[in-house]
Amino acid sequence: MNQIELKALAKINLGLDVLGKRDNGYHDVRMIMQSIYLYDTVRIEKTEQPGISVTSNLKFLPTGEDNIAYKAAKLIRDEFGISGGIRITLNKHIPVAAGLAGGSSNAAAVLFGMNRLLGLGLSEKGLMERGVQLGADVPYCILRGTVLAEGIGEELKPLPPMPKCTVLIARPPVSVSTKTVYEALDSREITEHPDIDGIIEGLENRDLRKIAESMGNVLETVTIPMHPVIEDIKQEMLRSGAIGAMMSGSGPTVFGLFENRSAAREAQRRIREKALTRQVYVTNIHSVRRNQDVYGF
Repeated sequence: MNQIELKALAKINLGLDVLGKRDNGYHDVRMIMQSIYLYDTVRIEKTEQPGISVTSNLKFLPTGEDNIAYKAAKLIRDEFGISGGIRITLNKHIPVAAGLAGGSSNAAAVLFGMNRLLGLGLSEKGLMERGVQLGADVPYCILRGTVLAEGIGEELKPLPPMPKCTVLIARPPVSVSTKTVYEALDSREITEHPDIDGIIEGLENRDLRKIAESMGNVLETVTIPMHPVIEDIKQEMLRSGAIGAMMSGSGPTVFGLFENRSAAREAQRRIREKALTRQVYVTNIHSVRRNQDVYGF
């Protein structure tokens, strides 16, 4: 095998709670992550020319040592003393810097792909241990599916799969700094916490409405006042029939859960008509079966 092509899935947070800040600057979190069927395509090839090269369909995306996919390839090459060259091609569809873990998912795909391409024999756990060196979301992006994340996001426990539903993704044209959001959160007292246990109960009972009514993201209290368009998009989704709508991660992306795909399409139309954003996508929950090659579907 000289090349491999993989699908790097986006994620949303069904619930996101922040429990405190560690001395090293990382935050203790409790959150539920969910894969969705919105993905980047990552192709990894062996090359005769030594070194690592990264190319992308997005001209503004860094492709050197600042790119997390590059860092993932370098981590593997350095650890295993690989002398041959690696070419990575990123065909990106997940909105960038959007709270959807696009970069982390690309890095996870590179770790998985190089392990397979080079016959390194690393287990899923071994890949996840290396992934956390690159970013807190990378281990989840290796595991995927419906997962409870604790610690700084690296303590992962698979949960019962999310019931099937339609997901509407809307990424408004604003920039959000995760660092700034967490700094603002640290400066205030958190008085209300999302009902993470309620989401887990809904998952266990396959009760989509229980999941939706229990959703919450503590970071909304910081990001929405900075960018009110996030709340505007949430309300438009709810008016159009979403049973729940929430910001993902530190933002600015908003997602809505719909039982009816035509209602999601109508919400997409209205969000674009009102010029809230042009980046609106109708997709689905992606449930990972643990015993399949989840990157090769």
